[in-house]
Amino acid sequence: MIGLVCDWLGAALVVAGLFVFVGAAAGLLRFPDFYTRMHAAGKGDTLCSLLIVLGVVVHTLGAADWDHFQWGHVLTPLKLLLICAFIMISSPVSTHALMDAGYDDGIKPVIGEGGDALGEDGVAPGAGDGTGGKGGA
Repeated sequence: MIGLVCDWLGAALVVAGLFVFVGAAAGLLRFPDFYTRMHAAGKGDTLCSLLIVLGVVVHTLGAADWDHFQWGHVLTPLKLLLICAFIMISSPVSTHALMDAGYDDGIKPVIGEGGDALGEDGVAPGAGDGTGGKGGA
């Protein structure tokens, strides 16, 4: 019974990961500029990878024969969880580095009437003055 529940839960996590992947791909196609596309790619990549790997972990734990313990029943999911930790650390950092490099190369964001939120001083216009980034009072 536990194996069946783990199979269904693992499959649901993998399908959810694929759904997030499709959403991130749609964001890459639909968003107007480099920064919003990188946001979609970075968030979608991290979340879909985590969901898919966690689905495999749940399936692996459910398929294990716990009556005859073997270290592979524990080590394989542990290695997959370490991969999840690496993805959670490296993907957002690399996305930020790419966005920072794009801004340094002069790629301008699509901006509204509020001005450049990525200004030279690194502070959004109106940040901290209670105007919600609209520029000033």
